[in-house]
Amino acid sequence: MNWTAIRAIYVFEMTRFFRTFVQSFISPIISTSLYFVVFGAAIGSRIDEVDGVSYGAFIVPGLIMLTVMTQAISNASFGIYFPKFIGTIYELLSAPLSFLEIVVGYVGAAATKAFFIGTVILGTSFFFVDIQIAHPLAMIAFLLLTCFSFALFGFIIGIWAGNFEQLQLVPLLIVTPLVFLGGSFYSISMLPPVWQTISMFNPVVYLVSGFRWAFFGLEDVPVLTSLLAIGLFSAMCLAAVYWIFKSGWRIRQ
Repeated sequence: MNWTAIRAIYVFEMTRFFRTFVQSFISPIISTSLYFVVFGAAIGSRIDEVDGVSYGAFIVPGLIMLTVMTQAISNASFGIYFPKFIGTIYELLSAPLSFLEIVVGYVGAAATKAFFIGTVILGTSFFFVDIQIAHPLAMIAFLLLTCFSFALFGFIIGIWAGNFEQLQLVPLLIVTPLVFLGGSFYSISMLPPVWQTISMFNPVVYLVSGFRWAFFGLEDVPVLTSLLAIGLFSAMCLAAVYWIFKSGWRIRQ
């Protein structure tokens, strides 16, 4: 494993992150505050509790998941797309690096950024609601797994994208709706039985459920099922990345 090369890619990506401080750091705080005003205050005034948890606190895991997923995807996709756009991807491919070392550098940086933003949102939420985290270690584990898996997914999107517009296509049209329909701001048990069954086909449900369990001990699906879902999604993304580098799809073609 070429740790020097991995470190170079990682440091370069993290430096770019801190150069755009307002966009990367301040923007999520403002967005989270607005969500608390709209959902926590407006809707929370009509819904006191969900399964014994105040509505304002109940939506915190969903807000973190929403931002972490979109940030992991956008950072990873832009990180690998930009070298394709300016042509430096060929220098990277000609270097003595394996696909795994390239992935570790780019995906590791994107996952770190998403994790950092997730902790910022968690810290911001304490200014609005009182939160008691029942399983802090499990919460960190779920957050890290989500950051890593969706950074891998974003890496694939960055390779697939043919222009800057396509970079935002999947997060806006697929991921964000799935998060909103995945129990981020409500419990699946509140839905009619038919819609509960349909929701089980939404992969985000398992992520949000496991993450919410780490906070409040509440779950829409078993925790083990959530972990298996995250692991399966990560394995599929890693297999896809391996095939991309082996075949040269959208990289050498």
